[in-house]
Amino acid sequence: MLVRYEFPGRRFIDGMVDFPFALPTAVAGLTLANLFAANGWLGQYLVPVGIKGAFSSLGVVIALTFVGLPFAVRTLQPVLQHLTARSKRPRDAWGGPSAHVCQRHCPIVAAGGAHRFALAFARAIGEYGSIVFISGNLPFKTEIAPYLIVMRLEEFMITAARCAGGCAAGLLVSAARGDQPARTMGQPLSTLT
Repeated sequence: MLVRYEFPGRRFIDGMVDFPFALPTAVAGLTLANLFAANGWLGQYLVPVGIKGAFSSLGVVIALTFVGLPFAVRTLQPVLQHLTARSKRPRDAWGGPSAHVCQRHCPIVAAGGAHRFALAFARAIGEYGSIVFISGNLPFKTEIAPYLIVMRLEEFMITAARCAGGCAAGLLVSAARGDQPARTMGQPLSTLT
């Protein structure tokens, strides 16, 4: 929408995409928790219909979407601008038979998909401030890796914190590289495909 169309408020929305970069994460977490709490501006309407935003898994998704959205939008926007600028008219870039448009443009847009995912996922793995307030850190329900690391460090369990941090970093690197799962002990390399 931001690339293809001119509409009133476009510059405001374009600026709001970068808002999570300017807002401290703790402020974002407190604001989201207050908005989606049972007596919050949005929670007072959502909780009665069964949608619990604060202190739930949905709250974690909301917070991670809020902090990860700029990475997804700002990495996709130049690709779409390039597609539009590459053709003489926007209709040439986006119009025509849908099969032709998909065949021509989907590989270009999808190429950056892994990059967008890796950036947003890296931010999610390291995010603490915005999630710690909205998730509630309920054991085995809404606990997050950064909270577990901080908790282990406060308990002077340095080895456990290193293990949790190493697992999160390994998961991130594996997702970014698209690695296959590690082979089991004794399994010959020739059986991996």
